[in-house]
Amino acid sequence: MKHKISILFGILILAATIVSAQQVDFITPYEKSEGLETATYHEVVDFYSRLSQASPRIRMTEVGITDSGYPLHLVMYAADSDFDVDKMQKPDKRVILINNGIHPGEPCGVDASMMFFRDLAFDSVIQEIAGNSLVAAIPMYNIGGALNRGPYSRMNQVGPVEHGFRGNARNFDLNRDFIKQDTRNARSFATIFQMLMPDVFLDTHTSNGADYQHIMTLVEGQADKLGGDLGSYYRNEFLPLLYENMNSEGFPMVPYVQTLKQTPDYGIAGFYDSPRYSSGYAALFQTIAMISEAHMLKTFRERVASTYALIKSIVKITNDDNERMGRMRDTTLSWVKKKKEFALHWTLDKERYSEVEFNGYEAGYKTSQVSGLDRLYYDRTKPWIKNIKHYNYYNPVLTVTKPVAYLIPRGWHNVIENLKRNGVVFDPLDQDSLITVGIYKIKDYKTRERVYEGHYLHYDVVLEKHIDAIQFHKGDFIAYTDQRANRYLVETLEPQGYDSFFVWNYFDTVLQMKEYFSPYVFEDIAAGYLATHPELESALKSKKNADDSFAKSAWAQLRFVYERMPDFEPVYMRYPVYRWPE
Repeated sequence: MKHKISILFGILILAATIVSAQQVDFITPYEKSEGLETATYHEVVDFYSRLSQASPRIRMTEVGITDSGYPLHLVMYAADSDFDVDKMQKPDKRVILINNGIHPGEPCGVDASMMFFRDLAFDSVIQEIAGNSLVAAIPMYNIGGALNRGPYSRMNQVGPVEHGFRGNARNFDLNRDFIKQDTRNARSFATIFQMLMPDVFLDTHTSNGADYQHIMTLVEGQADKLGGDLGSYYRNEFLPLLYENMNSEGFPMVPYVQTLKQTPDYGIAGFYDSPRYSSGYAALFQTIAMISEAHMLKTFRERVASTYALIKSIVKITNDDNERMGRMRDTTLSWVKKKKEFALHWTLDKERYSEVEFNGYEAGYKTSQVSGLDRLYYDRTKPWIKNIKHYNYYNPVLTVTKPVAYLIPRGWHNVIENLKRNGVVFDPLDQDSLITVGIYKIKDYKTRERVYEGHYLHYDVVLEKHIDAIQFHKGDFIAYTDQRANRYLVETLEPQGYDSFFVWNYFDTVLQMKEYFSPYVFEDIAAGYLATHPELESALKSKKNADDSFAKSAWAQLRFVYERMPDFEPVYMRYPVYRWPE
């Protein structure tokens, strides 16, 4: 395989140097270094800027800003040189979006995309593969991380000589930010995604984990979550053809190696594609989405070559099946608009699996020179090939029935802005109105003890549901659930959703009381209220009899009475997104 990689690399350089004098100007820093170096951020921008000037089929534009202060760039290829976004969503034109450098220490896609777009501009063979598809790429997503460049931070990885850092300019991991959108990067990405509404999405990475012979692995989006005709097509046709193409390109590919036990022999599990990740976010809009994971212990030259082959294969399959894929996506989008039940949590099905041919290395244990204890190692002198189990089915374990609409008071402007940025269409109320709605009360929840990407996430959310009339005001927002962003709406606004806005602390202010009582004043008021409400006095006595600690706490008993009086604030623990009708 290494021999074939070297030949391929040589062909890439040769093609770039002999096709035309013009093409010679676009030999990449990666190629000039013979596969040892990755382009810097400024080299990337300069390359695409010159390429867009040299070819009418290539356009680079700025879309929004990033936390680094630099703009986010978008590069597009169109065979007809028509970059009108309103015309992109056509029956015979699929849109493919590639995201590079989300983790700049894993830059395979940065350099592979530079070569691929160069070839789109000048190579008739690659142009024919792309056909009438619009191919777009974010050439460097995590600009702050790319500028934080050096030879360290990826100690498990072979090359390149220098590379960027995982955290962005504010030390966020951008591949955990696609729902909460704390960063300017993620907000600009959402603008790009909603503008293009891609049919196919690829995020390029380098793996961590086990050792094996494969150069490229693939995080498959969950077909179960994609659903409809598109989900079936993706699982049964698109993916098998993609693996077949990669094999013919000289890069036998397997699903991402997420082991069920310590080594791959015992089987691998499909990735839980939650919306915090790029591919999980894309799936909310019925986009076929994947994450490439080139193997960390292969040379940088091999990783870039395999990423190039993967991009080429994805583009070819998408273009070859463009009309049928478009019809299936339209059908699935229509199905999601009408869909009543949505899954909020999924669990891996341990009974269903497929088998994949896996090229591994024999694993063993020996004494660690560091700890003196047993340590795992892979013996590259003992390769093996055998079928292993791939558990790639997920079952829904928590579902919710969507309402006709969600009502959101306009004071929650951060929520409104996020929803709008992600394609949600609203109808503002045109007058003050008293509306009977479904209400969630947060009865219980747990919160992580350690910070995760700037948040202390909630989980195990318990809800109490009831119906009441709520006063809404002119300018408050209604989002009807018969729109393209249906699934995004449900998964972000239902508080029990795995990556809901509630989970990510958007609504934490309702979890704290704002009014209180002074015990010495409230004592007499509480006694008077109990005297006229014997049912409450009875409930208080029952609580004291059943709970010794409660019986010994004067404050807890006063609080018990206070919470059941008209003075108690109604918004405490009341989730401020309402369902209509219920």
